[in-house]
Amino acid sequence: MKVAVCVNRVPDTETKVKIGADGKTIDKTGVNYILNPYDEFAVEEALRVKEKFGGEVIVISLGGSENVEVIRKALAMGADKGILLKDDSQRDTFSIAKALAEVLKEISPDITFFGKQSIDYDDQAMPSLVGELLGIPSITVVVKLEINEDGTVIAEREIEGGREKVRGKLPIIIGAQRGLNEPRYPSLKGIMAAKSKPVEEREAPKFENKTEVIEMLLPPPKKPGRILGTDASAVPELVRLLREEAKVI
Repeated sequence: MKVAVCVNRVPDTETKVKIGADGKTIDKTGVNYILNPYDEFAVEEALRVKEKFGGEVIVISLGGSENVEVIRKALAMGADKGILLKDDSQRDTFSIAKALAEVLKEISPDITFFGKQSIDYDDQAMPSLVGELLGIPSITVVVKLEINEDGTVIAEREIEGGREKVRGKLPIIIGAQRGLNEPRYPSLKGIMAAKSKPVEEREAPKFENKTEVIEMLLPPPKKPGRILGTDASAVPELVRLLREEAKVI
């Protein structure tokens, strides 16, 4: 079975983000980048599919030359080869999806995995958008996956207040959610092997952006806390503030 995984390089969740001088992008000075956490679940599930059915796992990433780092991590986990779509320009979700769809159409995988979202922009649109562009089904926010020998796919996905079970058929796109699996740590042997695994670099297909970031803003600072009292006499004032100021009751 041919399995593809699309991965992204994102700022570490512990990074203190600063807005760049242009007011539209982050200041990359001192920022530590990592493999998008949800993509780790996608890579792990792709490897489990390969272990069950055989075949190969191809890792795809779009971005600058630095994105080779996240491809190499996926290779160290056990993927077979990588494709870097080189482009340093600022792209929107649609432009990225179009470029990924072009490559996926070319390599024609049986199943393609994404993380359910990338933690930099949090669009949570990429799996569904690529599926629509390719004309194949997509199931997102997946926490349990079953692939049968006849090509049918049964997935459980999180919805508000519960889960729903969805049936599909290969070829298909899956958006991985936390809880789908426990990603493996790259072994020393895997890390060494990853250095010799092939990573093809090619120019990313160019497509026009449909949206533009006009301004990036930090959230307003939190108001300082207030101590209303230390005994039951503070309860009436607390209730009043929750009703009139916080408007939560």
